[in-house]
Amino acid sequence: MKPMRAALVGVLLGPVTALAATPPPAPPAAHFTGKGQLGFVASQGNAQGKSANAAIDLNYLSGLWKHSLDLTTLYGQSLGIVSAERWTVMWQSNRKISADAYAFGSLRYEHDMFDGFQYQANGALGVGYTLIHSKATTLSTQVGAGYMVSRPETLTSIALANPVRTFIERLPQPSERYAIGTLGVNYEHTITSTTSVSDKLLVNAGSVNTLVTNALALVVKVSTQLALSVGYNLQDNTHPAPGIQHLDSIETVNLVYAF
Repeated sequence: MKPMRAALVGVLLGPVTALAATPPPAPPAAHFTGKGQLGFVASQGNAQGKSANAAIDLNYLSGLWKHSLDLTTLYGQSLGIVSAERWTVMWQSNRKISADAYAFGSLRYEHDMFDGFQYQANGALGVGYTLIHSKATTLSTQVGAGYMVSRPETLTSIALANPVRTFIERLPQPSERYAIGTLGVNYEHTITSTTSVSDKLLVNAGSVNTLVTNALALVVKVSTQLALSVGYNLQDNTHPAPGIQHLDSIETVNLVYAF
């Protein structure tokens, strides 16, 4: 009877013992992902001009952390006069709270020669949540609070030829510092195996100025790493310097390389 009891106990406890002895699955190895894109347009003859834009997006994933670095730049000339010059750098670190929730910290700096601000820089902390995460669609949103430091400037311009204008004087104004609330929405949807659409919205709202940026893109893969992207970007400063339009729009056609 005792041997039978011992055998029964062994049968019942065997799987438990084996499970306890099995180590938990290792977290995914830390790795980089990213993409770079570049576009250039030149026109000659009756309309003379050229423009270029570039962007680099880098992500580093390690355990519960995701670190992202986004760099964008835009440069344009018309009739030999610089008509656009902007560059932006943004860093964000996310730490997972659960499968769908995360906490984040972000830093953003922008220099634009034509928006009425010598620079705009801010930092923010907040939380985010993934609302949809399916094979075809991803939708996430994040909210937070932060602090903005900007320096407006008064620009004096003259008309060279309609609609080309050039600025002949820049007068920096005192720096402005104020609290902001931040909202971000990221959307990606795979239409077919080679075609996808994405939209990225960022709002930094404050009592002095509210900055809204939105980047919409349609991407068509050429190969596993190369793609063509058509984009429409909007940027809105609610309170720019006097005489400066608050809304800028940019249409782009870029070659994208993913790695």
